Amino acid sequence: MSHMNAPATQAPPILHLSTVTGSPLRDSDGERLGKVRDVIVRLGGVGYPPITGFLVTVAGRTSYLGVERVSHIAPDGVVLRKAKLDLRRFDRRPEEVLLKRDVLDRQLINVQGARLVRANEIELALIAGSWRVVGVDTGPRGGLRRLLPKPLGARIGTGEFLDWAGVEPFVGHVPTVRLRVPHPKLAKLHPAQIADLVEAASRREGEEIIQAVGEDDRELEADVYEELDDQHQREFLENRPDEQVAEILARMAPDDAADILGELDEDRREPLLALLPVGHRVKVRALLGYDPAEAGGLMSPDFILLRESTAAGDALEAIRRSKIAPELLTAVFVSAPDGRLQGSIPVTALLRAKPGGRLEDLVKHEAPCLRPDASFEELARLMADYNLTAIPVVDEHEHMVGVVTVDDVLEAMLPRGWRLRFGLLGED
Repeated sequence: MSHMNAPATQAPPILHLSTVTGSPLRDSDGERLGKVRDVIVRLGGVGYPPITGFLVTVAGRTSYLGVERVSHIAPDGVVLRKAKLDLRRFDRRPEEVLLKRDVLDRQLINVQGARLVRANEIELALIAGSWRVVGVDTGPRGGLRRLLPKPLGARIGTGEFLDWAGVEPFVGHVPTVRLRVPHPKLAKLHPAQIADLVEAASRREGEEIIQAVGEDDRELEADVYEELDDQHQREFLENRPDEQVAEILARMAPDDAADILGELDEDRREPLLALLPVGHRVKVRALLGYDPAEAGGLMSPDFILLRESTAAGDALEAIRRSKIAPELLTAVFVSAPDGRLQGSIPVTALLRAKPGGRLEDLVKHEAPCLRPDASFEELARLMADYNLTAIPVVDEHEHMVGVVTVDDVLEAMLPRGWRLRFGLLGED
């Protein structure tokens, strides 16, 4: 049977928050009783947040009106289901927010675009018999609508509409609500995108993001700190207790932890180092001894170094067992029996090699290396000349002590604040 002529499902009509707040509160006979001051919704559940009640003013007294006592919501007012008016004192319940006071005109996270937006208007709709928040208007129309008299403002259509499913409000100022990092889209953002949000946000909003991240995923929190610029790293760590800072540093790559320690006051470094696990402490302390503008200050001490007699299949197994970050495992490095560096082998070459083949037959002996005191200019030139994504750093005995990857070089080359992309809004 064909359904070609079946009518399309129509979206429910949108009701603007600005037309509800300030509208009359009426009884079932249409008599005006007071005024609607705000709309209360419950966050934290699945789907669109439902309206749970209203803040209303009757005879000069502000009270709470539950949504179950309302029969109709429209631009011309909110209508009671029964003639009897039963008002109560408003006590905020868990996860409840006031849309006008707590969300309107404030910044939100546009999770889909990984940027901050402003809620110039909040859109409501009746869905399956329940009034809910369905989106926000971030364009100029929302602000203009609220400036005009209600009859004129109601004629202005919805502008840059963002579905509520793709946004998260900042709610740190509301004691019963917290920012939800488990939001399925927010949780999938790259740490660099979350760091961008923190840097674009106000100090309070940035703290809220980091706190939410830390409560949900400690590893992700450390990754976000790694991606923050120096200024924001200092801001968000300087007032934290040493134990908390050490816990974050312990989850970071040693070179990133050393960079952060280098930015903190000297009198904090030793106490923090003492709180780190021994293995991590040794690596970080060694990196702190290098000039941050030279190869030693840019390198990571995490790499895979294998004897030249190792089989290619065993090298791949070493990669599988390694806990080194994937971006540092673009190649394995090969040493002679006396420990001197012989060269490197890209992981792709290992994948294509016969499992029984020896590394000494695969290594490229012409691959360059650097001393820790090599200048950044020399480092960048060699990586560009040899088209490298990673370059080894060796000591005076030609023993490998670290590796510099291309992402470290790019970050050092780009200007301060390079990760603040266009379109991110922030308030100071």
